[in-house]
Amino acid sequence: MTYKDILVHIDNLAPCKARLASAIGLAKAFDARLTGLFVRATPYIPQYAEAQISPEILEAQARDLERIAAEAGKAFKAATKSSGVKTEWRSIEGEATDVIGLQARYFDLVVLGQGNPQDILMPGDRDMPDHVIMTCGRPTVVVPFVGRYPVIGRNVMVAWDASATASRAVHDAMPFLKAAKSVIVMVINPETATRGIGDLPGADMAAHLARHGVKAEADHVQCDLEPGDMLLSRAADKGADLIVMGGYGHARWREIVLGGVTDHILNHMTVPVLMSH
Repeated sequence: MTYKDILVHIDNLAPCKARLASAIGLAKAFDARLTGLFVRATPYIPQYAEAQISPEILEAQARDLERIAAEAGKAFKAATKSSGVKTEWRSIEGEATDVIGLQARYFDLVVLGQGNPQDILMPGDRDMPDHVIMTCGRPTVVVPFVGRYPVIGRNVMVAWDASATASRAVHDAMPFLKAAKSVIVMVINPETATRGIGDLPGADMAAHLARHGVKAEADHVQCDLEPGDMLLSRAADKGADLIVMGGYGHARWREIVLGGVTDHILNHMTVPVLMSH
């Protein structure tokens, strides 16, 4: 298994340049084809306001979207031109989460950006990248909106709790794990984590990875901190440049009511994160 077809979401926001650089780095590392996807999402107009907006204004908005998409396409082609990576450009009209979620199913890996609350958003953007992770059926690498990450996956930390989604994430991340210089299987609060982590937390998964040629170290920590904070702290201590974890182990409504590690990581990530659901 490897990644031969990578999709990256392209928009006209400032963090996109670093996200694209990360995607180009991944495409080069895995000798993969890279497809840039721009979604032409029309602004949300409440029903009560539709009658007050003239066709001329709507046509002007459509032309503006086409212009922005064309500029994004030029930037994508310019950035990838000298990379040696095979590329494709797609510009599709619709709601971002729906379009990306559908398109992603035809790729091995998806690269998205962490949501920035300060950005001006289009309809559906507030559900990014959460909704895509939940619905696309493909591993998704989420790149933080702050910083640059041209190389991803040299030092990988697996957030392990023996859940089905964590198991799926490990399987989906296998190309990263096999290529990594170091892999740490990290269990946070093993006494309260999902049952099945073993007497030595993380050792069973490390042994499984070893049978795939991955040299993995098992580690665990017991703490009173928010598990997401501790995971990010341990990732910084270990020099991890990628965290692998399952996305939304509980039902989404429970995550909203109770909070959760997935939501915390998506809001506070300091390194790229590969998530699967």
